[in-house]
Amino acid sequence: MFDFVRTHQKLMQIILALLIVPSFVLVGVSGVTLFGEDPNTIAKVAGYPLTQQEWENAQRNQLDAMRRQMGEQFNQKMFDTPEFKQNVLDQLLAQRALGAEIRKAHMTVSDENVKRAVWNDFPTLVKADGTFDTEQYRQFLANQGMNVDMHQNQLRNDLVINQIVGGLEQSGITPRTVAKAISDYGSQEREVQEMAFPLTQYLAEVKVTDAMVKAFYDKNAKMFEVPESAKIEYVVLSADAVASQVSVSEEEVAAYYKGNDKRFATEESRRASHILIKSDKDKAAAQAKAQAVLAEVRKNPGDFAKIAKAKSEDPGSAEQGGDLDVLVKGAFVKPVEDAILKLKQGEISDLVESEFGFHIITVTELKPAHVKPLEEVKGDIAAELKKQKAGKLFSEMSEQFTDTVYSQYESLKPAADKLKLKIETAEGLSRQPNPILGAAPFNNAKFLTALFSEDALKNKRNTEAVEVAPQTLVAGRVIEFKPASKKPLAEVEAAIKQRVAMEEALKAAKKAGEEKLAAAKKSGDATGFGEVKTVSRAKAEGFNPAAFAAVMKADVSKLPAYVGVEVPGAGYGVYRISKVGQPAEQDKERRDMENQRISQIVAQQEFSNYLEALKKKAKIQIIRPVATIKPQAE
Repeated sequence: MFDFVRTHQKLMQIILALLIVPSFVLVGVSGVTLFGEDPNTIAKVAGYPLTQQEWENAQRNQLDAMRRQMGEQFNQKMFDTPEFKQNVLDQLLAQRALGAEIRKAHMTVSDENVKRAVWNDFPTLVKADGTFDTEQYRQFLANQGMNVDMHQNQLRNDLVINQIVGGLEQSGITPRTVAKAISDYGSQEREVQEMAFPLTQYLAEVKVTDAMVKAFYDKNAKMFEVPESAKIEYVVLSADAVASQVSVSEEEVAAYYKGNDKRFATEESRRASHILIKSDKDKAAAQAKAQAVLAEVRKNPGDFAKIAKAKSEDPGSAEQGGDLDVLVKGAFVKPVEDAILKLKQGEISDLVESEFGFHIITVTELKPAHVKPLEEVKGDIAAELKKQKAGKLFSEMSEQFTDTVYSQYESLKPAADKLKLKIETAEGLSRQPNPILGAAPFNNAKFLTALFSEDALKNKRNTEAVEVAPQTLVAGRVIEFKPASKKPLAEVEAAIKQRVAMEEALKAAKKAGEEKLAAAKKSGDATGFGEVKTVSRAKAEGFNPAAFAAVMKADVSKLPAYVGVEVPGAGYGVYRISKVGQPAEQDKERRDMENQRISQIVAQQEFSNYLEALKKKAKIQIIRPVATIKPQAE
C-alpha cells in the first residue's frame, strides 16, 4: 500500500528529524554570529557562519534525545557514524536556510503569543495568584547560559517556523481520484486457483551420486567451516568481589549516624488551602465580602473546599478547593506564608490581607519535623560505609591484581590466592563478542583482543588486566585452542545428499510447472487447477508469502492471467487469476485512514521541496566537509 513511504525513507527521516531536533528552546543551537568570522566555521548559510561547536552541540542534543527515547536500548556506537554526523549538519543547514528566509521576509509573531508560549513551557512558574514568577524564570535561564531576550527571540523564531510548517501541511491536498485509486489498489481482491508441483512428487526420481555430493562440498566450503575457538580460565576483580571482603561494625554505623544527624532529619511539612477575595476595585466591599465568607467557613469548617470552589477568586486554586499544595518557603507572599506557619492543622485563620486581597487560610495537613531513629536507617548507613570501604580497597587491590597477573604470567593462581578470588572457566570463545553471552566479563571486545594476541595464544601467558566495566578488571589465559577447520566430508555427507536431492527435485518440479504454465497461457482453460480462492492484501491467509507476492504483482490487464513461482521448501506453483475487483463492502474507516496518510505524505513532500528551494536560495557554502573535521578538545 505505502510503497512510497518505504522508497522514500531518507526523506521521511529528514522530515522527522527536522520536527524533533530543532527545538531551540534552551537546548537548541545558539544564534548566528553577525560580525567577524570564527576560525571554526564549517559552513555558511546566506552569508552567516555555522561553527563546529554549534554542529557538535547539535550532535550531543540529538544523542541526548535518542537516549531519552530509547532508554536501556540506546547504544551510542549506533550513531557514531559519518552518516549521522552528516545528517545533523544537513538539518542545521536546513534550519539556518529557513531562519534566513524568516529574517528576510520579516516574519514574526506577537509579544502576546510569545508570552503565552513561555507560560505553557513553564507551568510550574505560574503562581497561586495567577502571576508568573519572573525571577525564577530568569534564574532558570541563567543556569542554561541564557537571558530572557535570548530565550524569547529563539522562542519567537520557533513559533514562526511552526506557522510555516503548519501552512505547508495544510497545502498538501491530494485529489480524490488519486486517493481513491491508491486505496482501491490496496483493497483489491483477486480470484485465484492453484496448481501445485510439490517436491515430494519428484524426490523418488532423483539419484544423487558421490560426484554430485563431492561437487557440492567443494563449491560450498564455507558452509562446513568450523570457526576457531578457545577454552580459557579467567579471574575477575570487581567491586562486588571486593565488597564481599569488607565488613562494617555497629560502632562505625553509630558514629556515622551521630556525625550526620541532619541527613536523617525531615523538616516540618505544611499543606494549606485558601479562599481569596480580590481587593483591586473596592477594598471595603472586598473586606466585607471576605468577612461574610469567613463567617460561613467558621460555621461549616468541614465545607472549606466546597466554599473555596464556589467563592474563591483565585483561578489557580479555586477548582482544587483552594488547595495551595505543600508550603515552599518564598513561594507565597509574606503575609500568607506567615499565616500558614502559625496555624495548627484544621485551624481557620482570621482575614489575612496581601497585595492581592483578603485570604482565609487553613492548614489541611501538618507533618512535624522528624529525625529517623538509628534502627530505621542503620541498614542504609552500613551499605554506604561498606561501599566507601570497598571503593578504597578496590583501588589498592586493582594495583596488586594488575602487577601479579603480569609478573607471574604463567598462571592466574598467584593473583587469585593473594586477593581471594575464584578462577573460572569458559569455552567456545572466538575473537568477537557473542551476543548470546550478553555482558559476561569474558565477552568483552577489548578482553578478547588481548586473549587472542600472539603472546597469550602461542606463549600461553596471562593477558594483562583489562577493564571491561567500571570497577571491573579481568585477566585470563588460553588453556586450549582449536584453529579454524573444515568438517570432513564423511561427517556431512548425509546432509549434503538430502540438500542436493531437494535441489534436483525442485529443478524437476520447476520444469514441469513451467511447461504447464506455458500450456495454460496458450489454452486459457482451468483444467487441473484447484478451487477458487479470493485473496487481497488484507486477506492472505493460507497462501505462501512468495506465491502471494507473485499473484498480487501479476499483470491482470488481460484475464485469465497466469503466473508461476518457486515456493520455498514446497516446490513450484502455477496460479490462475480469473477475476479482479473490489470487495462488496468497503472498510470506510480504513479508507479514511489511508486518505489521511496519503495527504500527510504529500504535505511532507511539499515541506521537503520548500526546504530544498530555501537551501538553494541561501547559497550554502560548505567550507569544511564532515569527513575532514576533527572533534574539538573538551
